[in-house]
Amino acid sequence: MHRYAKSKDTKAKLAPKQKISYEKKSDPAITEYATQSLNWLRKAEFLMSAPKLNLCVEDSGYEIAFAGRSNAGKSSAINALTNQRQLARASKKPGRTQMINFFSLGNPDQRLVDLPGYGYAAVPEAMKIVWQKELENYLIHRQSLQGLVLLMDIRHPLQHFDLMMLEWAYSRKLFVHILLTKADKLNRGPANKTLLEVKQQLKKMKLSFSIQLFSSLNKLGLEELASVMAGRLNYTLNKNLDGIDIDQIPLATEDDVNE
Repeated sequence: MHRYAKSKDTKAKLAPKQKISYEKKSDPAITEYATQSLNWLRKAEFLMSAPKLNLCVEDSGYEIAFAGRSNAGKSSAINALTNQRQLARASKKPGRTQMINFFSLGNPDQRLVDLPGYGYAAVPEAMKIVWQKELENYLIHRQSLQGLVLLMDIRHPLQHFDLMMLEWAYSRKLFVHILLTKADKLNRGPANKTLLEVKQQLKKMKLSFSIQLFSSLNKLGLEELASVMAGRLNYTLNKNLDGIDIDQIPLATEDDVNE
């Protein structure tokens, strides 16, 4: 070889290095489904409240219930998901949701349900026992219930009542989608570390439930949650509809998320 000629290997080494992107590319079909799901969920309307199972909406169709401790951010998550600030009443005093609240999604056979919060409400112990009994009746006997969105404050996941809810859901073969809420309270590293730890704990418990980070304050995880909800409630993609821009949804305020 001529002394000035460069081999192919040498040329490869001298070639400018291309920057490798590790950013996950969004699937256009998934993005469109998430966007239309958010648009569909904006149709949510208050249907009724019931203090006990036998006074609930007729047990037909499909419904997904939001459950969690009274300070986990249930009402704020529902409001963010439906882009309606006062659909589910959020309060600075945890434990204000004292009934089973139903919301229809364009038709009464597709519903969201806001369950009473557990474990924190400043009410007499006897009242807590009544709430727990009615919650148990609903989870065990409600046939239209497809599954749960279980909310946990990312700083305090997998508390006693959370584990009890997971056991109830598993025994009934319901799906559970876990939201680690108030993720904005942690930096990205600690938040992802907590997410991984909870996933590992679920794996040890042999529970194959889905889980994500979520924040009502900055809309983190909103599209992912909307896709899960729509899929479980049998929403189908309409090719003739335009979606909504998630950036058009107003940010929540601290008062909105301080349940």
